[in-house]
Amino acid sequence: MKDLLATVKSNKKIAENIYMITLTLPDEVGAIHGGQFVNLSTGNGANLLRRPLGVCMVDGDDISVCYQVKGKGTQYLTTVEAGRKLQVLLPLGNWFDLDDYKNIVVIGGGVGVFPLIATIREHCNKKNFYSYIGFRNIDAVCHYNELNKSKKLTIVTDDGSFGDKGNAVSAYLADAANVQADVIISCGPPIMLKILKQKLAEAGIKTPCFVSLEERMGCGMGACLVCVCKTAEGENVRVCRDGPVFDINEVQL
Repeated sequence: MKDLLATVKSNKKIAENIYMITLTLPDEVGAIHGGQFVNLSTGNGANLLRRPLGVCMVDGDDISVCYQVKGKGTQYLTTVEAGRKLQVLLPLGNWFDLDDYKNIVVIGGGVGVFPLIATIREHCNKKNFYSYIGFRNIDAVCHYNELNKSKKLTIVTDDGSFGDKGNAVSAYLADAANVQADVIISCGPPIMLKILKQKLAEAGIKTPCFVSLEERMGCGMGACLVCVCKTAEGENVRVCRDGPVFDINEVQL
């Protein structure tokens, strides 16, 4: 983990209200895996807290993360131009460890697709991905070419404007009998993960499942305790330090 002053290479809109910023790192940080995240400054002194953003792409010294414009901090971040320098702490958290698995089901929703893309990119040459991805509508669809590195890709939208109408969980369940999955990985809105856990249990699907949780964070290193969630036994764990990737059965959703 290093705290670096990185140079903005590009910062562009890729979908409705979604931007991708690419940073050139000035120093080696070691391996960065799909599921890990960075804590990125906005470049605006009025917004001191950094933003935790899942790694989407790694290309040599360049790292790309995507963000949704939600408040003043991310709105300011859209104005940051190439050549600016931003403070970034990375890599943070654990990752989707797929060493023991060959056939991977990917279930993603909304901005949760970005750490899943990083995972697909990392392993697509030696593993098979069967991806079920949900977006709000056609304007929210992004990184199709990256997702299409999967052996099979199913994209659905809430309104049916791209692909079939539906959600990622239902899309997978409709096809589950046709996929011999070794493991399931997922990231998306909390309600999506909660429904996924419920539906897997109802369907009697006992395939190992790992989920990446999204929580508000302060420090990103486990000191501030802003991102605490509960285990199935009721104990506190820190999403930034103990996660963000957890076994779906080991956390409360």
